[in-house]
Amino acid sequence: MKPCKALLAGAAMAGGLAAGAAWSQDRGFYVGGSLGRSEMKDSCKDVTISCDKTDKAWKIFGGYQFTRGLAAELGYTDLGETKASGVQGGVAVNGNVSAKALELVGVGSVPLMQELSLYAKLGIYHGSTDSSASAAVPGFATSGSASGTNTDFTVGFGVQVSILRNLAARAEWQKYNDVGSNNTGKTDIDALSAAVLYRF
Repeated sequence: MKPCKALLAGAAMAGGLAAGAAWSQDRGFYVGGSLGRSEMKDSCKDVTISCDKTDKAWKIFGGYQFTRGLAAELGYTDLGETKASGVQGGVAVNGNVSAKALELVGVGSVPLMQELSLYAKLGIYHGSTDSSASAAVPGFATSGSASGTNTDFTVGFGVQVSILRNLAARAEWQKYNDVGSNNTGKTDIDALSAAVLYRF
């Protein structure tokens, strides 16, 4: 075999091995966690006392990468809470609403460069919402609470960058539609987060 042909054959074989290795890296299980901020969009609507509808949010998740462009994820998210407090008509009022969600989503990604990709996610979540309120005047106080669950859709998008062979980072926006129940009220929740994931 001529040297040129031998060189080309060797390059083709190396390319095939590299492609096989890359394919194997694009499949398998991964786990991760994220931290960020959430906003309960309508939770302060028509509230005349001080009300803060943003809070810290965190998530733990795990998934399986079927191909480089398709994965499925299961996650648990603490979506934080809304807090309201103040004095209305001489009555001291306090209230809060908190939410959590268990979600199952599909994740589709498109590579921009070798280590950078954009992704979108779509799926369903099962939410749990708790609310409480209290009112007090000198010599008298009352309080109440409610809870509820619901199931609806969630959608999001973000960017992912590979840091090491098995380590990647994400920046993400995700929306949870109509979180809550008739007992607690419903609101869309937006979450902005930064995540780290580890591939096995």
